[in-house]
Amino acid sequence: MTTLLVLFHSSHGSVRAMANEIAEAAETLGATVLLRTFEQREAHDIVVSKDDLLRCDALAFGTPTRFGMMAAQAKQFWETTSDIWLKGQLIDIPACVFTSSSSMHGGNEATLLNLSLPLLHHGMMLLGVPYDVPELSQTTTGGTPYGASHVSGTENTSMLSETEMKICRSVGKRLITIAEKLK
Repeated sequence: MTTLLVLFHSSHGSVRAMANEIAEAAETLGATVLLRTFEQREAHDIVVSKDDLLRCDALAFGTPTRFGMMAAQAKQFWETTSDIWLKGQLIDIPACVFTSSSSMHGGNEATLLNLSLPLLHHGMMLLGVPYDVPELSQTTTGGTPYGASHVSGTENTSMLSETEMKICRSVGKRLITIAEKLK
């Protein structure tokens, strides 16, 4: 069975909603999903451990946009993974990134690229959103070839648009499909 680690930080619920869409899509393909956060913000949150990273066959990693960068909580965690990096324990694990911002030009693409950096350093196989996902060309809110994204707008809504949900689901399914091919 393929194990997907969905690792995220969510301040207002948008990134959590995206994480849930990715997780549900992976589960429809029979994957085991580990939903993990960087800090306990809700009672049911499970804080990520390095063992969770070592157990996964695929990784989905997301945080809100912080001036075009990942949330500090995520950066702090990745800075503790040098021992895993030195041993090359994440090499060739498929991974994707996802984010949310409050405005259309709020740094989504820059954040997706920033989220990618620790994954690339670990030798992970970064998967984007290919253009055979029709919603990528139809979206008027979030969604980029670099990864799934959400735009919460001035009302800061965590409710995803239908296209954003479909892009998240496509990412979850793609991660599992690729991970199973690599097994």
